[in-house]
Amino acid sequence: MSDSFTTTVLNITTGTAETVTDLTRACEEFLTRTAPGRDGLLNVFVPHATAGIAVLETGAGSDDDLLAALHHLLPADDRWQHRHGSPGHGRDHVLPALVPPHATLPVIGGRLQLGTWQSVCLVDTNVSNHNRQVRLSFLG
Repeated sequence: MSDSFTTTVLNITTGTAETVTDLTRACEEFLTRTAPGRDGLLNVFVPHATAGIAVLETGAGSDDDLLAALHHLLPADDRWQHRHGSPGHGRDHVLPALVPPHATLPVIGGRLQLGTWQSVCLVDTNVSNHNRQVRLSFLG
């Protein structure tokens, strides 16, 4: 199984603000090391109840637009049943229902097959937990 399945863990510090962190380069570097010339799937997984993985354009405002949309849909106020942590923290636990904690992406010839403007991103609205792990797994 070791020839067909390889995993690594990224340790990401997101800070104390809501963030969209581009993981594309780390994904590409992982594939360069573990899957040169191979076809398969890259699974990106964040094992946290308050973060997600999104494939979207970054750098042209889309990442900020995503955070604004999430803030509109999931306001950080006292409406949430889940109330420990920072004000509105319950919304952070709803986030993975809208931005899932995983993405599975095609790899052909050892290269991630994203569209021209697509990036793989960690979405984190939990300002109380700024240390995240992201698991990258190649199955080929």
